[in-house]
Order: sequence, then structure tokens, then C-alpha cells
Amino acid sequence: MRLRLKKFDGNPILSPVHCSYWESGQVRNPAAILHEGKVHMLYTARAEKEHGYIHLGHAVSTDGFHFERVSEHPAVSPSIREFGGFDAGAVEDARAVKIDDTYYITYVGRSVPWDAFHVRGVRRDDVPDTGGTWTENWRRGGLITSKDMVTFEKKGPITPEDRFDANLTLFPEKIGGKFVLLHRPSAGVPSKDDKQPGIAIAFSDDLVNWENDQGLAGPKFAWENAKIGGSNPPIKTDEGWLTLYHAVERGPVPGTEKRYQIYRIGVMLLDLEDPTKVLARASDYILEPTDGWERVGSVNNVVFPNGGVVLDDELFVYYGGADVVCCVATAKMKDLLDYVLQFRE
Repeated sequence: MRLRLKKFDGNPILSPVHCSYWESGQVRNPAAILHEGKVHMLYTARAEKEHGYIHLGHAVSTDGFHFERVSEHPAVSPSIREFGGFDAGAVEDARAVKIDDTYYITYVGRSVPWDAFHVRGVRRDDVPDTGGTWTENWRRGGLITSKDMVTFEKKGPITPEDRFDANLTLFPEKIGGKFVLLHRPSAGVPSKDDKQPGIAIAFSDDLVNWENDQGLAGPKFAWENAKIGGSNPPIKTDEGWLTLYHAVERGPVPGTEKRYQIYRIGVMLLDLEDPTKVLARASDYILEPTDGWERVGSVNNVVFPNGGVVLDDELFVYYGGADVVCCVATAKMKDLLDYVLQFRE
């Protein structure tokens, strides 16, 4: 049995805004969560002609397909005044869950915009002289909370300053009394079978201090030979935690000195009580870039999921296309579970 998510005929559902001071170049990688019967997206955005500062925008939908922006201004922006400015260059790639009465939004930040640091050699003179997130401008995980999906409060960094980390994804409930986090370290902690970068899992009482940090899954199949990372937060089912992830394939272009790169989406199932156990993992991907806005953009050949909501037993997967636009694809929950359960480990 082969399964593919069904792409919405109206994609892309959100695109850059011409002449915007903050979202004229990219609108991508949206978190998504239900609040008061509506789907809320927190999407990554940057301007076309500025110094690379990356923000989070906010859009809302009543049907999961058609979205309206909440404001002409960012919902969350980089800040040099908060927490030492660990995210003064970028606030991006959010994921959102609700635990009890609080929305927890994980993201990654950089102290300096990527292109300013790596292309123009910009450095800050007020940062510590140790720790890769400062000295090498590595990504560092951060946390935002909200009670109403209207106001958002930064809580500061939640991963160490000497770790290059990304794809931070909380489970939507505590397990064994602890918060559970999926993340994708590129340096600072072992990955499964010593393959990096892969998906790691960690546990915490306070969302700051993490324990039992260990590799969960690494690259396994040909279409994910370069790296894998978490996507939207895991979804609780009777069979286990339904967990989507992104995977990158890289290789040479025949007859040239160039190399190709393709981002796709895979699916696995984790144990409900012990999510360090992978119960099943499909050997084939469930989504790949085929449309023009997924194949050509800031980064070509990319489908990158950050958000997922279930509406009437159908999973809506929200993803970025080629690092420029936001898109959505769907599948029946039963079909996804039946599919992944074919690949029990």
C-alpha cells in the first residue's frame, strides 16, 4: 500500500506580501493549532530586501484552508533586549501545542541574521566569547507561551548555548509527569546509531533543564540519506503517537559537478507510554515537492511541515514550499495509521 497526502488545489494558502517591511520575501514553515474552533498559524517570515531578520506572523482560518492575516505587523520579532538577544537575528520555525490551559510555542533563534553573519561578516560585540550559539551563530531553541493566541510572551532559551539545535517539537501532553521534546541536534548530543543529524528526544520538569536526552531516529532510507528532523507535534492515537518528520536526500547530478537536494515528509509511530520506542516507520515518504512553488524558491525542492491539526478525523498538514510560501495537504487519520502500521519494527 502506498500513501500520499492530498495537496490542496488552492495552494499556496499564504504568500509573501509585496512591499511589506517584514514578509515580502518569505512566508513559510507554519505552526498550526486549534483555538476556539479556528485554525491559528504562526508562520516564519522575512522581507525581500533587508538584512535577513526573521519574524513570526499570525493568520487564522475557519475551515483549515483559507487564511486571513491577523495583523499587518509580526506577532513575534527578534529582540536584542530580551534574554541577551539570543534570538536577535531570527525567530523562526515555530511549533505549537496546548497543555492544560497554556499554549506552548517552540521556535529557533539566532543571535545574528544568517546572511549578515555568514555573508557579510557581521558580529555582535556584546555576546559571550564561549558557546557556539554566540560564537558560531548556531541555532538555539526558544519558548513562547500564550493563553489566548492573541498575546505572546517569550520565555527565553530552552536549549544550551553550546548546542546547534533545531526542529524543536513538544508533545501535546506530559508523559510520566514530564514534558517531552523532539529536537534535531547537529552538535552537542549523540544521535541514534551515531548518525547525525537525526531526531533526538528529551524529558523535562520545567522546559529548561532536560534529562535522558537520547537519539530517537536517524537517516535510514535512501530518500533521507542526508538528515531527518521532527515536523508537526506528535498526535495521540489508540495505536501510538503518530509522528511526521522531514527528511533530506542529497546526491550528485549525473554528468555535472552539481549536487541535488530534496526535502520530503515521512511518518512513524511512537509508543504511547514510552515515546523513545519507535513502533513503526514507513519506508516510503508521504509527500514530496512536485508543484512549482515547492520546487523553485529560496531553497529549491522543499516541503517542510511544522503544523498539523485534526478536523473531523482528517489530518491537515501545514508546510512550507521552497522556503517561500505556506501550503496544506490532508489525509484521513485512519488511512495514515493503517499505512504506517504496515511497517512495524
